Amino acid sequence: MTTDEGSRLGEEAARRLARLGRVDLLPGLSDAEFARVEEEFGFEFGDDHRAFLAAGLPMGRPSPAHRRQPWPNWRDGDPDELRETLARPVDGVLFDVEYNSFWSPRWGARPDAPAEALEVARAELATVPRMVPVASHRYLPAGRGTYGHPVLSMSQSDVIYYGTDLADYIDREFNGPLPWDDASQPRATVPFWRDLVN
Repeated sequence: MTTDEGSRLGEEAARRLARLGRVDLLPGLSDAEFARVEEEFGFEFGDDHRAFLAAGLPMGRPSPAHRRQPWPNWRDGDPDELRETLARPVDGVLFDVEYNSFWSPRWGARPDAPAEALEVARAELATVPRMVPVASHRYLPAGRGTYGHPVLSMSQSDVIYYGTDLADYIDREFNGPLPWDDASQPRATVPFWRDLVN
């Protein structure tokens, strides 16, 4: 079950992607497939993300820069690859804690011992909202009953907006960078991850 506005937004994103004709769209995920994925991987899709994937499951070829196909194959993709992609936002921040001196002010004073700092960061990151891949390193937050969040491009602790919402993301991903105006400027919505947005 999704909200009407979440469904509308996800379906609009799917229509925009289909109109481009640059991505193969397989039949959308069924309710049973959503239930299996959410049970197996321990999250729920946001309403717009769910409606997007119900309208059609995007598939594409890997680019020369990426060894994997950019769209997660929630139907029959490699479970280990899907887990790795789901873990990438947290793992990237942990990498920056360990090797690049990253530390969130919300975590208090950074311990002097690197192993202890990593342990504290890992415990703190276990409490942050789960991010779900849309394509490649573009993510939306998990959460049934939610929709309209900005799509975030996430690479370690370097996080930027890549769309005000899922439909806007499709336009920006495939039509090149578009300037943000005052009316379209995204607003950070997800606790912790919004603190990292440049």
